[in-house]
Amino acid sequence: MSSEIRVAVAGAAGRMGATVCEAVEQAEGLVLTGRADPALGTSLEEVLPGADVVVDFTRPDTALGNAIACVEAGVHVVIGTSGFDVDQLAGRGPGKAFFAPNFAIGAVLMMRLATEAARHMQRAEIIELHHDKKLDAPSGTGKHTADLLEAATGTRPPIHSVRLPGLVAHQEVLLGGRGETLTIRHDSIDRWSFMDGVVLAVRRVGDLPSSPTIGLDALLFAD
Repeated sequence: MSSEIRVAVAGAAGRMGATVCEAVEQAEGLVLTGRADPALGTSLEEVLPGADVVVDFTRPDTALGNAIACVEAGVHVVIGTSGFDVDQLAGRGPGKAFFAPNFAIGAVLMMRLATEAARHMQRAEIIELHHDKKLDAPSGTGKHTADLLEAATGTRPPIHSVRLPGLVAHQEVLLGGRGETLTIRHDSIDRWSFMDGVVLAVRRVGDLPSSPTIGLDALLFAD
C-alpha cells in the first residue's frame, strides 16, 4: 500500500458514516475517495475500484456482503457494524478484514481494566446502554467484554441491554466481592470518540498478520 491511503466509506450518509468521512478528510495521509450509501445514490461497487480501504458502518444485513465484496476484490475493510459472524470472512480473498466492537480508545481500556479486575473479584455483570436506533442487542462491545471476562475467569457474565433516546454508547462492568463492589464505566458522549480508533485501524489493516482480526486491543497492545 502506498504512503497515501485511499479510503471509501460504506454507509456514508449515516451519522457514524458521515463522521468517519470528516475524520478521514482531516487525517494526514488519508484521502477520501468515495461515499457509498443508497441515500446518496452510490453503491459499494462504484467506489470499490478507487479504494485501498473501505470503512463500513452500515447494517448487520448488508455489512457481511460488503466485507466479502471488499476482501474478494483485494481491498482491505475496517468494519464498525456488529450483529453478524465476522469469522465468515476468513479465507474469502486477498483483502484483509478488521472488526472492532468499539473504536473508542477509552472503551478498550475499560474492557482491559475490567478483565484484570474480574480475576480478583467474585462475580461480574455487564450493563450496556445505547441509543434507541441501535439494531442489535446485546452490543458487540458487551459480547466482546463477556468473551474477555470468560477467558480470564472461566465464567461468562450476564449482559443487560438498555436502549433509550438520548444515549450514544455507554457500558459499565459491575464487579462484586465480599462487602465491596467495583464499577468500571465508559461513556461515549459524541461519535468523535470513535474516530481515533477508526483512523488507527485504517492505517494498520493492511499490515495485519491474520484476517479477520477482532478488537482494537489487537492494535493498541500488539507486541
